[in-house]
Amino acid sequence: MRQLWENVALRPAVFNNIKNSLNGLEFGFGYAAGAIAIAIANHGPSIAYAYRDEIWNKYRIGEFLDVRDKSGARISTNVFYPRKNDSNGSRDPDDERGVYQDVGIAALQSRGVILLACHTAVEEQARALVAAGYAPAGLTVRDVAADILQHLVAGTLVVPSMVATMAVLQHRFGYTYATVQS
Repeated sequence: MRQLWENVALRPAVFNNIKNSLNGLEFGFGYAAGAIAIAIANHGPSIAYAYRDEIWNKYRIGEFLDVRDKSGARISTNVFYPRKNDSNGSRDPDDERGVYQDVGIAALQSRGVILLACHTAVEEQARALVAAGYAPAGLTVRDVAADILQHLVAGTLVVPSMVATMAVLQHRFGYTYATVQS
């Protein structure tokens, strides 16, 4: 079972949908965990999900993309990456604090989810960061893009073009397509 989740905008609900898909396939339909392949296709602003905290902080990604926490404050780190629950927690799929309900990117990766990052989106975001004055003085677009690519979260797979990669995954490898609209 192969599923591709396109993620263009910063809509963290996608991680809950992915967790629900993993759980539904494994516990509802009986697919073995190792027989499930889910890829998150991050491009556009959602490429920031693949950035480590150093990039969020250095380039003020929360300010640049106007990402706020529940209280309305801008965030300065990749709050979407860390596990939300203890990795040694309950193995009961219905336990809200168990490992099967964790929507942190690190937790989803530990379940086999593949985090994709679009090289084109990194280049586009680097251009926008430099043009808007979010890059430190003296850094070029090439410098910023290289810095970002060197500071992606562990396990991120960089692809040349996400829209092309989605076509390849669907055609060549039989991935089904899903996206989040709200």
